[in-house]
Amino acid sequence: MNRLFKTSMLVAALFPAAVLAAPATGDQEITLNGAGSSDKDFDCTVFSVQGSWGQYLSDASLWGVRQTVSARDQEGESVKFDGSTRVFYDYQFGSGAARPFLGLSVGGVYGDQVDETFMAGPEVGIKYWVLDKTFITAMAEYQFLFKSGSDARDRYDDGAFFYSVGLGYNF
Repeated sequence: MNRLFKTSMLVAALFPAAVLAAPATGDQEITLNGAGSSDKDFDCTVFSVQGSWGQYLSDASLWGVRQTVSARDQEGESVKFDGSTRVFYDYQFGSGAARPFLGLSVGGVYGDQVDETFMAGPEVGIKYWVLDKTFITAMAEYQFLFKSGSDARDRYDDGAFFYSVGLGYNF
């Protein structure tokens, strides 16, 4: 009996997030993600910060707004800033601590190095709850730029992939 009790306590201590990780309809969520890159000589460096706010429409579906700000520092030039603002919808699968998701986003991009235009695309990621309301997230997005609805059909194949890792909190 003592051995069963110790084993049960160990399992409960190792997997608390699996029981606790359950956003509910109406819960809200905020995230803060970051990304960066440099060339091998560090002559061109890009840093990106992304934040989002969302609200659960059900236990598995989430809509929200995502904001990204990027800064590019290239040797011999002044720092250039770009941004994007988009609305997103994500559907999360499963009910444990690790919850993969698929989604879509649409919005706009603007800044020093881009033409102000619309953007859209699919996204895929995973959230892993480490505490009752706190999770780690990783996401990949495919974004393409367009100026009109007919332009979107023509430009879908000319997109780019974006990756981010961060933290989130449900409240």
